[in-house]
Amino acid sequence: MFAWFFHEWERRLASVTTDRVVRPFEWGLDWIGREGHPDPAAAMVEFADAAVRDADAFFATTPAPHYEFTAGGELTFESAYTTPHPRNNEVYGRFFPGKVRQKGKRQVDRAVVVLPQWNADAGGHIGLAQLLAWFGISALRLSLPYHDRRMPPELHRADYIVSANLGRTLMVCRQAVLDAKRAVYWLRQQGYERIGVLGTSLGSCLAMLTAAHEPLVKAAALNHVSPRFADVVWEGLSTQHVRETLEGGVDFPTLQRIWRPISPETYLDHMRRKDVLLVYARYDLTFPLHLSRELIDRFHAEGLSPSVSMLPCGHYSTGMAPFKYLDGYVLTKFLGTRL
Repeated sequence: MFAWFFHEWERRLASVTTDRVVRPFEWGLDWIGREGHPDPAAAMVEFADAAVRDADAFFATTPAPHYEFTAGGELTFESAYTTPHPRNNEVYGRFFPGKVRQKGKRQVDRAVVVLPQWNADAGGHIGLAQLLAWFGISALRLSLPYHDRRMPPELHRADYIVSANLGRTLMVCRQAVLDAKRAVYWLRQQGYERIGVLGTSLGSCLAMLTAAHEPLVKAAALNHVSPRFADVVWEGLSTQHVRETLEGGVDFPTLQRIWRPISPETYLDHMRRKDVLLVYARYDLTFPLHLSRELIDRFHAEGLSPSVSMLPCGHYSTGMAPFKYLDGYVLTKFLGTRL
């Protein structure tokens, strides 16, 4: 009965969005520098396999040449990856310094990079960042590529970070990781030594990739999890319009292989020295329950011991009262004790 109730609620919440666009399938060879290759599938697989073999190089970057920080708490810097859309190549963040308290053990050197969910607007996760700051953890909330201020005029949804263009999806997710790493470097420049990442949904995937490839990140709070990027897009409620096009262009095993460089399970061995929280929702139709449990099992099979928390709701309903308060408590408590 509970499952039926939550699944119906999830479908109703998902149906509120009526502007999803079914875009054509594209290999996206131009995004990986393989235009004109006679075998697009082979070219994509070859590129993806090479990226996994040398993932440290694939996700390597340096601090931004210049960071601009305003008195109002806005941070801007140049993305490490240049896309065809100039607006997307500038990274925006909002910084919330941790509150200093007269009593207690407030650590002045703790900070978290916050990565919101897919299609989050400029206000997404601001409340969570403020909650972290209230408990003494400074929070830097980033806008993901092709979101809010980074969205080009032809878009009204962030379709260029998750879509049926395989190369673009791969490289824009890589861009998001490089942006997050540059945000980590800025926090380090400000004197923060205990740095974590927090991500929700798509942001959770990107947060784990960031933690896996950035030694400065000590803890990762991952809110809604899956082992593989392709599986969520293929099975998830929120991406059925993307699958509709994918099915006519690529078979599922090939898609899994092409998007392996942006799949969390690929880098489990990179998480051995990290404190990790895996949060999943029992009635999730967007990050299906069996995928979340599979990632947890994979962590354990690798000899890793993440903290695990199950929310008694679905994916969309995580953002609704009272579950959003429970979620915020779980995330904040974890980071407060592990940083």
